[in-house]
Amino acid sequence: MKQHNFSAGPAILPAAVLKEAAKAVVNYQGMGLSLLELSHRGPEFTAILEEANALMRELLELPEDYHVLWMSGGASSQFFLVPMNLLKEGEVAAYTDTGTWADKAIKEAKAFGKVEVIASSKPENYTYLPKLSNISKEAKYLHLTSNNTIYGTQWAKFPKSLVPLVCDMSSDFLSRPIDIHSFGLIYAGAQKNLGPAGVTAVIVREDMLGTVDRHLPSMLDYRNFIKENSMYNTPPVYPIYVSMLTLRWIKKNGGLKGMQRKNKAKAALLYQEIDRNPLFKAVVTNPADRSLMNVCFVMAEGYEGLEKEFLQVCKANGMSGLAGHRSVGGFRASIYNAMPKSSVQALVDLMADFARKKQA
Repeated sequence: MKQHNFSAGPAILPAAVLKEAAKAVVNYQGMGLSLLELSHRGPEFTAILEEANALMRELLELPEDYHVLWMSGGASSQFFLVPMNLLKEGEVAAYTDTGTWADKAIKEAKAFGKVEVIASSKPENYTYLPKLSNISKEAKYLHLTSNNTIYGTQWAKFPKSLVPLVCDMSSDFLSRPIDIHSFGLIYAGAQKNLGPAGVTAVIVREDMLGTVDRHLPSMLDYRNFIKENSMYNTPPVYPIYVSMLTLRWIKKNGGLKGMQRKNKAKAALLYQEIDRNPLFKAVVTNPADRSLMNVCFVMAEGYEGLEKEFLQVCKANGMSGLAGHRSVGGFRASIYNAMPKSSVQALVDLMADFARKKQA
């Protein structure tokens, strides 16, 4: 039976990428050695890293003063690394509280400077994106979470700001074109649209660094990773390799504009069924705030008792990862770049068939 992987992460990867990555584990480029065994200082990995950097620069159209870093620790480590590297004690950073991960980032940042939460949707369980106002010109940066995996909201357009944007793009990185000039720093855990868990991509503009006077431990200083081309210590070799293959795949499939077209089509297909089907309703009611990556929905009023049964039907039909996060319940279909439209169509057909049977 064909499997449809709707997991929120670690998430689906392109089939072509998985095939190539599997070969490299056993015998990399006919060397008779696994990629897992090769020195990160050797010419083979150097070529991988350089290609990954070049592809990232090309796809994001990065100017020369932006650096590509490959780090460990996930996006959660960036919650403290960002203010540690960018924010002087006494300086102000503006944050938006639009989900669980944004809330965690706020808590970490408070250890390094003054944090102003300028907008929050927390009182209504993060089911919408708040309007932004009062962005202080004195703020060092404005921190956003571009896509909220748990609740299914996404900034369709990034707010205009007089201060640099710093953005956690973990769950929609490389899913659409962006105006890089608005951003001082972007970070993203790889395990949604880029690669396997174990590596985090950081894009940082040169002028954001070198302004703090606190001691920065060597492994926590972005400048050391820039100077050593992400090899200050042994980098996560295999996750970077798989990420490089994924970057190749994105380029081959139309780049970020190509990803955006496909993601819009998939999301429109699924949201249309949710809004049409009497058994289901969307968690995020305002279409402008709905995520193209994580489609969150629940049983409609009067049908709540069917939730477990629907999940069982999904499992029986080869659909995994559809249970919603425990803080929301219901269902979550994560439809990242690598998710084929055919899998979304299969889910839509199943939802329609389930409703027909229950209303017969």
